[in-house]
Amino acid sequence: MTKPKTLGSQRPSELARILAGLAERGLDTTPGPVDNTPSPDEPGHPEYHRRRRAEWALTRWEAAAPRRYRNATTSHPDVIAWADLAANNPDDAGALLLAGPVGTGKTHQAYGALRRIAETGPRRYELIATTAPDMYGLLRPGGSQRSSEDELNRLCRVPLLLVDDLGSAKASEWVEEVTYRLINERYNACLPSVFTSNLPVRADGRDDLTGKLGERIASRLAQTTTVVPLVGPDRRRGGGLSVVA
Repeated sequence: MTKPKTLGSQRPSELARILAGLAERGLDTTPGPVDNTPSPDEPGHPEYHRRRRAEWALTRWEAAAPRRYRNATTSHPDVIAWADLAANNPDDAGALLLAGPVGTGKTHQAYGALRRIAETGPRRYELIATTAPDMYGLLRPGGSQRSSEDELNRLCRVPLLLVDDLGSAKASEWVEEVTYRLINERYNACLPSVFTSNLPVRADGRDDLTGKLGERIASRLAQTTTVVPLVGPDRRRGGGLSVVA
């Protein structure tokens, strides 16, 4: 019994006849180039994967940002420049210090800088955002379910760290030592950090954190820190107080 030809076995001869017929009519049958390059909306394209990383990083940012700062963006050119450097070359970014009076938008700019980094779609995005009082509270014995040493190591090693209101804690040997260890470890590891402080930057370029936290800390901050002074009235009082009788 003769085995019937399958469709697949017929295709080569049929294709040959079609090509021969086209050639007889003087038509070019040379195969043209096929563009299989994925578009930015398809897996395999670098932009597609950058967008996915950005989406993931923004969820991490939203989890760390307090509700009041969920819409924070940065508008200050120096803060934007630092955030772009931290996103593209974190080893060279150093620290960012936003200094100025209460209510000048330091915390908003700080969270905006961290958001801008997330939006670039970095390959790794991990951050801890805290206030100085909360940080010292966790680092005191019994302040956390972790040991004080484990808490400090976590703060020292996280790729991005924000400490709001640095210098607001009462000065003590313990505060100075803990702060020195934190800043020194991150300084040595070249990890980007963001600090805000209500202590003003003086005309000579030095900030009052020197007297508050000590020369060792000020020295390390001075070498690699972008200091951005923010001035102006207290924005929180701009709308006045609502008095309910």
